[in-house]
Amino acid sequence: MSTPAQVRVRFSPSPTGTPHVGLIRTALFNWAHARHHGGALVFRIEDTDASRDSDESYRALLDALEWLGLDWDEGVEKGGPHGPYRQSERGEVYADALRRLIDAGEVYESFSSAEEIEARHRAAGRDPKLGYDNADRDLTEDQRAAFRAEGRAPVYRLRMPDHDITFTDLVRGEITFRAGQVPDFVLARGDGTPLYPLTNPVDDALMEITHVLRGEDLLASTPRQIALLEALARVGIGHGTFTYAHLPLVTGEGNRKLSKRDPQSNLFHYRDRGFVPEGLLNYLALLGWSIAEDRDVFSLDEMVAAFDVSRVSSNAARFDLKKAEAINAAHLRLLAPDDFAARVVPYLAAEGITDPDRSVLAAAAPLVQERSQVLSDAARMLAFLFRDEDTFTPDDDAAAKNLGADAAPVLEAAVAGLTDLPEWSAAAIEESLKTSLVDGLELKPRKAFAPVRVAISGRTVSPPLYESMELLGRERSLARLGAGVRRSQGMG
Repeated sequence: MSTPAQVRVRFSPSPTGTPHVGLIRTALFNWAHARHHGGALVFRIEDTDASRDSDESYRALLDALEWLGLDWDEGVEKGGPHGPYRQSERGEVYADALRRLIDAGEVYESFSSAEEIEARHRAAGRDPKLGYDNADRDLTEDQRAAFRAEGRAPVYRLRMPDHDITFTDLVRGEITFRAGQVPDFVLARGDGTPLYPLTNPVDDALMEITHVLRGEDLLASTPRQIALLEALARVGIGHGTFTYAHLPLVTGEGNRKLSKRDPQSNLFHYRDRGFVPEGLLNYLALLGWSIAEDRDVFSLDEMVAAFDVSRVSSNAARFDLKKAEAINAAHLRLLAPDDFAARVVPYLAAEGITDPDRSVLAAAAPLVQERSQVLSDAARMLAFLFRDEDTFTPDDDAAAKNLGADAAPVLEAAVAGLTDLPEWSAAAIEESLKTSLVDGLELKPRKAFAPVRVAISGRTVSPPLYESMELLGRERSLARLGAGVRRSQGMG
């Protein structure tokens, strides 16, 4: 089989648990590499571990890629010429590959138990934990028959080459594994059940993958994959080895690998908080790659145009939540106001606002667009505009600090100044409150307006006060100030 002219990469997760940000970073880099080169991204599922795989996790992977807009050209849910694209449906493919390898002498039966391997190491004065010692490579047929007669179940091992394995990693440069450094390894159980070290390279070979971009934690398995790919090519499967790029690990606190158990690793945690796909993908791209030394914010189209996997760093990439939020905030500011408002709606629903007045939302959303890091920030700041007066209550902490007994005269003065205001506009409200509170009560602005803000919005952080009151309207604004007066008087 000739080497494909087109760049072909794959994203091949196991459907276990919820999507991890490190996994999605790998998907993003593969997607960007394919798009940059006008190639193809194959999305297949490695679901041979029935005890851990689940349909729920599979659906979560589809949901994640759809939300993020990372499309694929071939694979599950789409089909293509190399299907099926779920390993659980490819048993005959693996059986055929194993049979060819056995017939060609590339693979052999191994009967040694772990205890026997360890005992041989001890007898030779070696570290007993060195692993398999290739002792079964040259068993005769009589010896194999004798082991079977004892009831022993073999495993099938690949015969590793007797020469060094050297390859050029696009991220890490030239890497060499010395001959004998990697022992013959297991491809399948004695009953022919294929294991991951067989299924993954067979799929890559048959799906004509040209580049594998994957985490550096898999680097140690690369010589095994190369040896198997070359053996597969000798028996007529695939075109031999391809190009590797081992991506840096994504770490958390203390530079430890970000584990699946860490809440910070859950992709959907960021969607729930109100990260937008553009912002989160931008930040994930920065975990090992940059578009320029002095630039952090860019679009996916810009990433595709500039992406060069050889410029990915080999150093671990720490997930920095504050930077992720800052990048997301930058993307929120880049949205058209009507787009921003529309994206806030689901997060208002999480605040109990299921049917916001769209004209009020359209006017109010730009007031918080510059102040929000995530969409849930915007929803929390805007929710007060859509609450009925019988369900509106200030946050307890904000009320305790700003609606005490000393707030009553402030709020009373605000009501008095605003009640007969001829024009209910932000400018008129501002002038009235400054006259009543700053000039009339001789208060500093912070002391003057903090009780008003909390009475109106229920929070110490809100959209601009005067514009908020204009949107809320005269009647509702005065009602909330009056309720604030009563609450403050009750604190006396």
